[in-house]
Amino acid sequence: MTAPEHLTISGPEDILGYIPHSLGYWPSDSLVAMTMQGKRLGATLRVDLPEGAGRRSREAFARTVTEYLLADKEADGTLLVFFSDNGFDDNSFDGHGFDRSGRDRAPAPSFRPLLADLGCALGLAGMPVRDAWCVGEEYWRNVYCTDRSCCPLPGRPVSEIRDSRLNAEMVYLGSSVGAPPGAASPGKGDTFAADDAAVMAAEDEWTLALAGKGTLRAQFDAVLDAWGAALVAFSPKAFAPDPLAPEALTPEALSPDAVPGRAATRGSGPAATGPASRLEPEIAGFLRASLRVPAWRDAVLVMAAAGRTAAASGAEAFGIFSAGTVLPVSCPPLSGARPTASGMPSPVADGAEASSASGAGQLPGPIESAGRHQQVAMPGCPGEVAASDSGPDALPGYGEVLLGLSPPVPDWDTLKRLEGLMQELSSCGGGEAQAAALTATGWIEWCRGRGSFAHASLTRALEASPGYRLAELLSEVVRRGTICGWAGRREAAWQKFGSDAA
Repeated sequence: MTAPEHLTISGPEDILGYIPHSLGYWPSDSLVAMTMQGKRLGATLRVDLPEGAGRRSREAFARTVTEYLLADKEADGTLLVFFSDNGFDDNSFDGHGFDRSGRDRAPAPSFRPLLADLGCALGLAGMPVRDAWCVGEEYWRNVYCTDRSCCPLPGRPVSEIRDSRLNAEMVYLGSSVGAPPGAASPGKGDTFAADDAAVMAAEDEWTLALAGKGTLRAQFDAVLDAWGAALVAFSPKAFAPDPLAPEALTPEALSPDAVPGRAATRGSGPAATGPASRLEPEIAGFLRASLRVPAWRDAVLVMAAAGRTAAASGAEAFGIFSAGTVLPVSCPPLSGARPTASGMPSPVADGAEASSASGAGQLPGPIESAGRHQQVAMPGCPGEVAASDSGPDALPGYGEVLLGLSPPVPDWDTLKRLEGLMQELSSCGGGEAQAAALTATGWIEWCRGRGSFAHASLTRALEASPGYRLAELLSEVVRRGTICGWAGRREAAWQKFGSDAA
């Protein structure tokens, strides 16, 4: 999605309408804090409202919020939004409740102490609260406004937010507000289609064929060749899912002639008239089988973020390769797909790259950490590209890549392709391969800073394969509220919208 350089905000409805698009869903029982850089929006933080109302609990909450927002070094102010119906029923900011018809009720516990603690902590940090709102399921209102002509009881209708000019602009640009993290997908069950049975059968065959080859360098290269070719062919820009034209990605599609944007073919049949949305069972089975080898799984993640050379160098550094046994390489036919320096097989002329870094001038999506599901979004830096593979000193290790510490800016475009591919593979069947694909999806979401989505994906991975080690490790990282290195730096953060909201 490409957005204009500036998103003009003309009123509070636009600010409030921007939040669900930034997060990807409509929050509830949450505090959303947005930093200001002069008159521009900066970072966005979403955190569950605290369960305890005691002074120490409130102060700790305020400190945590402030610490996350300090990642925005240019912030000079803060906007606060409480997404909760309590501001309209049991908890009011003025200490006097009212029902949805506006009739006065008995005094109720107030959010004022929490707001005061937040104001104190943020003010001391140089980010004073400039304004605050409360948003419920039906109404919203300014926390500080006492003018009943401006903010009548019980509040203004939420439809004003949903119908705001900026919300309409976001929808026009292709942004959508989905279900909260962990919500079941409509029509998605635990049973798999007949095509998925073919994928599972292919996975079993490839698992047997790949057995004992995890230390072979030639097999490692063949696995990355297949993943690189699939990532090009599965580009979300070229193959947006279309239920009316569910064509398949075949071995023939994974060739240098499979230029993104050109329809894939199904076997030897006619070319597809619509975009592809499914992998050929043979390809899907091979990719799922390769995910069951941890070293190959990790190499795929590193390749997508940092390039093919980094993936190979890191594998060598771990000493996974063995020069002993000579076994034949097992791989589906790729019709001569040729990897480039970035690790993606080139679908065009020599020297052309098949993938690029995030588009210039885009604003990142949320940085989120589960546990208490904190979420922050940092402004992106236009024009950055993924780190190159030129020279040994520039090559990051696997640990650096998986924690988002290196390269300086990951290849977000390829990571988006990988996410789509992993989602497709995780929907084909269960077991260890599904856990690996869901874990990869969770890692990508964590890299973006979307901890709630990462937490939901990692939870599903552990349900698919209890005790799956990488999912357990990443779940602990997310639970502690650790922010990915890329997500915490404005010049590296994932980008979703235009560069500025003013």
